[in-house]
Amino acid sequence: MASSGRRPEHRGPPELFYDETEARKYTQNSRVAEIQAQMAARAVELLALPEGRPCLLLDVGCGSGLSGEHISEEGHCWIGVDISRAMLDVAVEREVEGDLLLADMGDGIPFRPGTFDGCISISAVQWLCNADKKSHSPPKRLYWFFSTLYTALARGSRAVLQLYPENSEQLELITAQAMRAGFTVLYLCVWACGLGTECADGEEIHQAKFTQERIRFRNAKGKSVKKSRDWILEKKERRRRQGKEVRADTKYTGRKRRPQF
Repeated sequence: MASSGRRPEHRGPPELFYDETEARKYTQNSRVAEIQAQMAARAVELLALPEGRPCLLLDVGCGSGLSGEHISEEGHCWIGVDISRAMLDVAVEREVEGDLLLADMGDGIPFRPGTFDGCISISAVQWLCNADKKSHSPPKRLYWFFSTLYTALARGSRAVLQLYPENSEQLELITAQAMRAGFTVLYLCVWACGLGTECADGEEIHQAKFTQERIRFRNAKGKSVKKSRDWILEKKERRRRQGKEVRADTKYTGRKRRPQF
C-alpha cells in the first residue's frame, strides 16, 4: 500500500513483491500503519462479536500483524495467514500476540469446521483475481477460498473483507464466488482509499461485509428456498394479508417431522 493510502499497483504475486525490504518498508510506514489500524477497527466492528467474552478470529493476509494488533487490543485471540514469508518474519520480530501460518489462501483455509468466531481480511482478497501461474484459475481459487472459509467459520459468524478490486469485473467475480460458496453478500468491502481518509481522485469510500448465512434458506436470487422455514413463514404472512385464517407461528413452524413407523 502506498503512503498516500491508495491501492498498491499489482507488480507480481505478494510472496515475491513483499520481500524483506518491502515488508519492512510497509510496516515502518506510519501512514500505512494508521490506515491499516482504522480499517481493521472497522472490520472488527462489523463482525458484531458478542460482548463480554474473547473470540478467536482469523486474519487472512495478515502480513506483519498490523491488523492483528487491533484484534489483540480488543481482547480477542487471532490466527494470521499470509503467503509472504518476509511479512511473517517481520510479524515474529514485532512479537505480535497472534499465531502465524505461512499459506496461500487460494489453496483454501486449512482449519477444522467451526474453528473461528469471525474473520477479517485487509487488502488481500483481490490478489486471487490474478493468475500468477499457468495453473492458477481465479474463479476456482476464489471459490475454494470462500468455500473453505465458510466451513472454518462457526455457524452464524461473519467474515469482513476489505479489498481493492481493479475493476467492476473483479468485484463481480469475487461476489459470485462468495455467494456460490454459501455466503450471502449484504454489501462489499471496497475502500478506494484508507478508511476515514479523503481520496485524491475524488472516489468515494464504500464499506462492505460478507455475512455467513446458510445458502439452503435462500437461493441465488435472494428468494427463500421452497419448503424452508423462511418460505413457510412468508407464505403464511401473505395469506394473513389476504385475510385468510392462518395458524400462529411457533418454534416448530417449518420443522421437518420424523418419519412414523
